[in-house]
Amino acid sequence: MDIKIDDCWNRIGVRGDNTCPKLQDYFRCLNCPTYAAAASTLLDRPTSDADLISDWGQSKQSLARSETAVSALIFRAGIEWLALPTDAIVEVAEQRTIHSLPHQTNRAILGLSNVRGSLLLCVSLTQMLGAERGTAAAIQRLLVVAHQGQSLVFPVDEVLGVQRFTQAELQAVPSTVAQSNTTYTQAMIVSKDKKIGLLDCGLLFYALNRSLT
Repeated sequence: MDIKIDDCWNRIGVRGDNTCPKLQDYFRCLNCPTYAAAASTLLDRPTSDADLISDWGQSKQSLARSETAVSALIFRAGIEWLALPTDAIVEVAEQRTIHSLPHQTNRAILGLSNVRGSLLLCVSLTQMLGAERGTAAAIQRLLVVAHQGQSLVFPVDEVLGVQRFTQAELQAVPSTVAQSNTTYTQAMIVSKDKKIGLLDCGLLFYALNRSLT
């Protein structure tokens, strides 16, 4: 059965040209109710052999595209423009109270914050990277980031949005970048006159877990 679905995520979403106005609110198509409604419609449809063959072909094409492009959330911490892969971003939340931890000597550990009923550890990227403090935007955000089943919260000064980059656009980290930055940066990206450090989630979480033991 042929069911028409507006696959807006492939045209104007994170898999397209990122022009969808809803990205300002949801940042990822996975968080958008339009995407969820389309997924529900597809799951509920009767599936024929022809549908399965067609879906398999489209899945292979989608996989090929994903192997040649990187989708990342761009944000600012201090004066540094940074990025994290969108598949690591659980949520972009509004700023909220961070409760400090007693006897905590690690300056990168800010405390705990309640996000959707869960107390999550809040970490300062500016402290981890040794970045200078910049001017805070009128609306600051909390990035909820997950890696291998663990979630952390990173307060940031500004969120620019989601962008896609080809592998050819990822540049090597220059030796002139501060040593603390290069430790956690896997590549550099130049976008709209901004030099953006693409962070390595694995290294960030590994370093934090080691500092807590």
